[in-house]
Amino acid sequence: MKRYNPTEIEKKWQDKWEADGTYVADLSDTTRPKYYSLSMLPGITGAGIHIGHGRTFQFADIKARLKRQQGYNVYHPIGWDSFGLPVENYAIKVGKTPRVAHDEAKAHFIAQLKRLGFSYDWSKEISTADPEYYKWTQWIFTQLYKHDLAYQKEQPQWWCDTDNTVLANEQVEGGKCWRCGNPVTKRNLKQWFFRITAYADEILEATDDLYWTEMVKTMQKNWIGRSVGAEVDFVVNGQDAIITVFTTRPDTLFGSSYVALAPEHPLVSQLVNADTCAKVEAYVQAAQQKSDVERQENKDKSGVFTGSYAINPVNGQKLPIWVADYVLSGYGTGAVMAVPAHDERDFAFAEKFDLPIVQVVDKPEDSADIGCYTGEGELINSGQFDGTRSEDAREQIVAWLEQQGSGRGKTTYKMRDWLISRQRYWGAPIPMVHVDGFEPIAVADECLPVILPEVENFKPTGGNTSVLAQVDDWVRVWVDVETGKTVPITESKPVGDNWREGRRETDTLDGYACSSWYFLRYLDPHNDAQAWDPERIDHWMPVDYYNGADHAVAHLLYSRFWMRFFYKLGLVPTPEPFKRMMYNAYIMAPDGQKMSKSKGNVIDPMEIMDSGYGADALRVYEMFIAPYDMDAPWDPRGVPGTYRFLNRVWNVVQEFVAAPESTSEDDQELLRLTHSTIKKVTRDIEDEKFNTAVAAMMEMVNGLYKFKESHSMQASGTWRFTLESLLQILAPFAPHITEELWRELGHTDTIHVNHWPKWDEKYLKSDTMTIIVQVNGKLRSKLKLPVDTDRQGVEAVALADENVQKFTNNKPPKKMVYVPGKLVNIVV
Repeated sequence: MKRYNPTEIEKKWQDKWEADGTYVADLSDTTRPKYYSLSMLPGITGAGIHIGHGRTFQFADIKARLKRQQGYNVYHPIGWDSFGLPVENYAIKVGKTPRVAHDEAKAHFIAQLKRLGFSYDWSKEISTADPEYYKWTQWIFTQLYKHDLAYQKEQPQWWCDTDNTVLANEQVEGGKCWRCGNPVTKRNLKQWFFRITAYADEILEATDDLYWTEMVKTMQKNWIGRSVGAEVDFVVNGQDAIITVFTTRPDTLFGSSYVALAPEHPLVSQLVNADTCAKVEAYVQAAQQKSDVERQENKDKSGVFTGSYAINPVNGQKLPIWVADYVLSGYGTGAVMAVPAHDERDFAFAEKFDLPIVQVVDKPEDSADIGCYTGEGELINSGQFDGTRSEDAREQIVAWLEQQGSGRGKTTYKMRDWLISRQRYWGAPIPMVHVDGFEPIAVADECLPVILPEVENFKPTGGNTSVLAQVDDWVRVWVDVETGKTVPITESKPVGDNWREGRRETDTLDGYACSSWYFLRYLDPHNDAQAWDPERIDHWMPVDYYNGADHAVAHLLYSRFWMRFFYKLGLVPTPEPFKRMMYNAYIMAPDGQKMSKSKGNVIDPMEIMDSGYGADALRVYEMFIAPYDMDAPWDPRGVPGTYRFLNRVWNVVQEFVAAPESTSEDDQELLRLTHSTIKKVTRDIEDEKFNTAVAAMMEMVNGLYKFKESHSMQASGTWRFTLESLLQILAPFAPHITEELWRELGHTDTIHVNHWPKWDEKYLKSDTMTIIVQVNGKLRSKLKLPVDTDRQGVEAVALADENVQKFTNNKPPKKMVYVPGKLVNIVV
């Protein structure tokens, strides 16, 4: 009998699939149902992928393989997130240009992915750093600009001194850079933004209906952070100044006892006096060294009194104006009306600085709130609004403020516009030209792409511009201020009154811009005339299945924004990019830590495959290790275990091939096992229960070996159906061994196309049922009884069971709980 040799058969079939174009999708075929499956675009780094990445990519591969076997026209593409900080930082580290470093690293990625047997359509591979791709990223930018959704402005921005570039809010995690993990600061810079806030309501309101992982939906809703409330104007006592605050609880306005400003608020310097100036300046400087997250999470509230007072518009009371770092300049107006009796942060601040606490919402007698009450109730100490329910008072007080000219209804968002420009070399050039006396000019379509020039020294300088600013012949261009056409400055100035000398924008686009639309380019990757053919997009979009383990907010939110923009232009058939989005957990290092090259705990899948276990054993274990949404530490014993499982599959098929021909009748036990497993695995893959699908196949193989012990192996029709079905349902998880054994069974076509078994319900009906017997909630026995046994019969057999009697001491039970057909619990 032949032995299972993964090294030999895996290379053989990978070469065969590539030569035959087994996984190449015909995107023009509309006769079959389509299935578009992909994982998040892999980013290129020098380390290649580790086993956690491999697991992430496998989820979409299994979905694609299932549908391909079920007869769908499946598209499972691959490409590279090539622009951005990871590649440039890696290039600096290895002392090569980003292009060379990227291409060398990509070769390693490709080798890893092909060894793992993913069913990618390599003929349509894309890279975001190829001019053929980023030409259309630039075209999208110009369309956004023309529709007033891209703009440039100056304001304080997060800055990473390590990576020498600005960062979007979404790229600052816990006050640190998302990429390098070092603390960030703020700089006042002129930057490019996308007006994502214009779509905030649309995106938010569509989120609940998405078939996405709930955690991701919650994170997106929290990030958008819509708040409905009011803006209230507080006149500064004795000054010609107004402090406008935003509040979601205008019903508590009568309980305001102080006003707090963010340290960055523009009025702070105007409100101080000789006694408070030094203290306030010192406090402001100290606050600027903290991140927004640190300021929000700090339970020990800090602040300093400015020396000025504001007038509460509803009762004329003078309220002290404080500077407090728990107030953020980026949210609302950077000022709050503090109501200590009904806000926990304000309460903590008021207690520390001995400020008044005035209750204005009556607390229910059974309320468990201690200190401050944040719920609803009837207003008290609120003048003419006393006795009004707080829910109703909100509208009434806002209406009163509007009549007095002291406030207005307002909706605000935590989300800010998307900061898109970067002061780094390795990125798509922003296709804009600056001419003195003119607004920024978008480069004409026919002059795209704006090619990233090659430079000898691409390292960031730490200044406010990228190194592109030093490439004079590239920066300076002739531009037609009416059409946006450009001509190199090294050529003669074109004839015409509209031509001026201009300067190209020297910032580059953040990598997220390139990865916000790649799933559309995948569908038309070789189109030179347009970003994509709308007819093809109409058929293939939205993506049927999308998964990843990162970017729950940034990438996914940006993609939804761009898709909505394209939808309004009539370029795509749906405003949402992904029908199903599954956010999967991580494989951790054996010690439970997250895998990281810096920690030295990364496991390369090549090492496992080269050790003799092969790709299939690794693939099966990565699906078996845990449910997709649960982090799990890597167990070195896992792959040897799944290798033994695959050996058992191999051996039972080899025994069948060598067995004598038989005309024996169908065996009902074997058919029941086969059909029940087909149903279980099919449903589990559809429901993303990948680990239990593997467990079901392992149970089936165990059942086959037990059956073999009492029945000699014969080459019967039932055994053939059973083994072919086993290989078909195992194929998405272990594509190489199943392809080999499929041919061993005499087939000449691939198992991976149009071969998925169907179960027959008639074989799933059983004459018996298994009853779990518990004593005081603990398992003590299992009974196999006729399915028509009634409750009294089940209880009688359970009480008579020899093992059960050991724990009941033959005493009559206090009660018996029966779950029909499943369980009986004897309470003694």
